[in-house]
Amino acid sequence: MTTTDTTLLIILTVLLSIFILVLIAAAILAIQVLAAVKRVAAKAEDVVQSAEEAVEVIRDAHGPMAAFKMVRNIIKVVNKVNRSRK
Repeated sequence: MTTTDTTLLIILTVLLSIFILVLIAAAILAIQVLAAVKRVAAKAEDVVQSAEEAVEVIRDAHGPMAAFKMVRNIIKVVNKVNRSRK
């Protein structure tokens, strides 16, 4: 091999090594980002699930609350009638 060939071989080897190191670093960063995205998605699912549970509780309590409001309105009407008779 001539000097030119040796120089080109060294340059290409160094560039290939740098390229491989950059790819390894990029792969590690991509894995870390994907893990962070997975954690965020899991937290978002937990928030959605707790919101759904809260809606269920409100929906289930809506019937008893309506009955309580009706009883309260009846008591108010009876109190008004009693006050007006006095």
